[in-house]
Amino acid sequence: MSNSLLIVESPAKAKTIKKYLGKGFHVLASYGHVRDLVPKTGAIDPANDFSMKYQLIEKNEKHVDAIKKALKKADTLYLATDLDREGEAISWHLYELLKEAGALKDKTVHRIAFNEITQRALKEAVNSPRELSMPMVNAQQARRALDYLVGFNLSPLLWKKVQRGLSAGRVQSPALRMIVSREEEIEAFDPREYWSIEADSLKDGKSITSKLRIYKNEKISQFSINNTELAGEARSTLNAAANGRLTVAKIEKKQRKRNPSAPFTTSTLQQEASRKLRFSAQRTMRTAQQLYEGIDIGGETVGLISYMRTDSLMLSQDALAELRELIAERYGKDNLPNEVRVFKNKSKNAQEAHEAIRPTSARHIPEAIKSHLKPDQFKLYELIWKRTVACQMVHATLDTVAVDLQCGEGHQFRANGSTIRHPGFMSVYMEAQDEDDNEDRKNDKEARPGKQSDEKLLPPLKEGEELKLQEIRTDQHFTEPPPRYTEASLVKALEEYGIGRPSTYASIISTLQNREYVENENRKFTPTDMGRIVNSFLTQYFTDYVNYDFTAKLEDELDAISRGDSEWLPLMQNFWTPFIKKVEDIDENVSRADVAQSRDIGTDKESGKPITVRMGPYGPFAQIGDKDDEDKPRFASLKPGQKMADITMDNVYDLFVLPRVLGETDEGEEVSSNVGRFGPYVKFGKFFVSIRKEFQEKGIDPYNIDFETAMILVREKKIFEANKYIKTFDNSEIQVLNGRYGPYITDGNKNAKIPKDKEPASLTLKECEKLIAEAPERKGKKKKTAKKKAAKKKTAKKKTVKKKASKKKTVKKKAAKKKAVKKKAE
Repeated sequence: MSNSLLIVESPAKAKTIKKYLGKGFHVLASYGHVRDLVPKTGAIDPANDFSMKYQLIEKNEKHVDAIKKALKKADTLYLATDLDREGEAISWHLYELLKEAGALKDKTVHRIAFNEITQRALKEAVNSPRELSMPMVNAQQARRALDYLVGFNLSPLLWKKVQRGLSAGRVQSPALRMIVSREEEIEAFDPREYWSIEADSLKDGKSITSKLRIYKNEKISQFSINNTELAGEARSTLNAAANGRLTVAKIEKKQRKRNPSAPFTTSTLQQEASRKLRFSAQRTMRTAQQLYEGIDIGGETVGLISYMRTDSLMLSQDALAELRELIAERYGKDNLPNEVRVFKNKSKNAQEAHEAIRPTSARHIPEAIKSHLKPDQFKLYELIWKRTVACQMVHATLDTVAVDLQCGEGHQFRANGSTIRHPGFMSVYMEAQDEDDNEDRKNDKEARPGKQSDEKLLPPLKEGEELKLQEIRTDQHFTEPPPRYTEASLVKALEEYGIGRPSTYASIISTLQNREYVENENRKFTPTDMGRIVNSFLTQYFTDYVNYDFTAKLEDELDAISRGDSEWLPLMQNFWTPFIKKVEDIDENVSRADVAQSRDIGTDKESGKPITVRMGPYGPFAQIGDKDDEDKPRFASLKPGQKMADITMDNVYDLFVLPRVLGETDEGEEVSSNVGRFGPYVKFGKFFVSIRKEFQEKGIDPYNIDFETAMILVREKKIFEANKYIKTFDNSEIQVLNGRYGPYITDGNKNAKIPKDKEPASLTLKECEKLIAEAPERKGKKKKTAKKKAAKKKTAKKKTVKKKASKKKTVKKKAAKKKAVKKKAE
């Protein structure tokens, strides 16, 4: 076999694959993407067919160099990045870089893809190479371009109109809208009162609980009994009618079947791992990546699961055959259906060419390899293994019984019971339920067995027999608002609306939290004040772009491009023209005050001036007075954890106690506490000392800190300042100082490390000047250089590449002449 070079994304994956391919192959990793858009305005030129300027990602430059070096000794290059759009784009970018460097001369180039890292899958892939799929590349380019254009135009607008550091995204913004809308539903919710009535009766010493179903010859609805008086009246009426007895009027028995759930897709895995394992979407995907790339399970590294970014429900014939063998062996042939179960994906964009997430071999029993897995790896692998095995087992059979108990004339209770006749798949796996569903099912008489319900095992009963009545109970309830989104229910909603793709859900959720647009309290999302204001701004002024249908339609169009059914340039043009016009209009005609969500809460009792609460450049604050007043308005930041909606006339004055004077130092310096743009602090003389996080975690803040605690911070600061200066020099700005991380040299503009073999106090001015001159520029500081004409010569490295993805053709460099695969990527 010729000397071949195979490229994958990660070094862990490379290590696993190398073992299967043998000596004829050298396997290297690209370490993810190798090129990206230049990180500045102008990276995409809409006026020039949306041409894109790329640059080599600096941290991956050494990996690209290693690939170039290895390619010199190879005859054939296999681009074996992931089989989704991102993977296709990585292969394309790498191909372009190598081609521009002249590294592909006289080389055969193949694109291969595989769904699992097994010897069989790799062999099939190597024997069935294809060309790069430019429709998939173009779809990824279009998505990247859309995200860039939205981010680079909306985010600066948010900085100008709301606060610096904010961001808006094509997919994150509709997700934020979901969370804010749900919170608004909860706040607007008006609870309704209702009552339930239950009877406890006895049969052979065993208690039977039944619910009132018919009262005064009418079927009970949720709000039939909706106050204390009606409940009390009904209880008295029923007790009198029963006269201590309930009669078995009717017994209805049924047999019900329950089928197993489908194997996992990316989104259902994220949902189930959230419900059952309490994993975040990001934690789930990180762990799944490890299981896919390979785990050492005792002398050999094995990829334990198939590719984890998929929305397909299909299982390969080999996998199905192995599963059926295993089920017959471990659980008996009575748990094996006559035919394989086939699950149909409801999504029109599902990629049926891919597979569902499954074990690469069902023979890798979770318990048998547990000692080789980390806790998270074992939990997730066991979840995937059980779900996959269960999906090919027989249904569960349940016996249900409904017993109507007559209570005098015109009144009837009902008791429900169930037993599992044959567990089938339930002996291996039971699907968890959303916390949302728990709320919905509290009064749902049709709750399924195995879910939360009122069904219990009932003793044998006969029609006509009488049961002794123990007690009739009345319970008050109130309807509850829709539940806040959990990670599981948010992922489910995003998928149902067609917003984003399963592979992006984890990053969407992380971005919303990192931007502090939402908070995760008790595993449920609530919007922050900033999240509300950003959402309000976007929904008011960019309605279409946070519209669920608009976002979903855009995803459909990207899928069509990846299938080769449409081109990417018309999509970009149709999006860009109205979008940039809207951005320019809002920039010109909407002020910061228009979006600050200022709310009048009352009038100041002393000055008669209005009191408002609003969002400012550094966060929410309260204000007494107006900017047009002769006297300057008074401002006060909200306390940590406070929301703008919480501020009323009852608590607003508590915010204006700052700065608080706490006392004086021995030197007569006033000590006070306050909140600034960088957080809470204590001030004495000209010095400011942050209230440390450890103090804040104990509940200490500028509003309650006492003089003794403040003096701890003051004394620490004084000791630090006293020891700050190690050495200074006459007629020079250079100083040798003590810092947080040890001694260093500074001239006020640049800092320099002190060599380990040098004593800081013994440094001379000449030595310091030399070290300062050799020190790197501070991050963010631009070195001033004399203006000169650009030399007419090519730069050696980091050349910005300007490309139009639409004009690229499929790779034809000695590759197998096959058409690009027209399948959807996630």
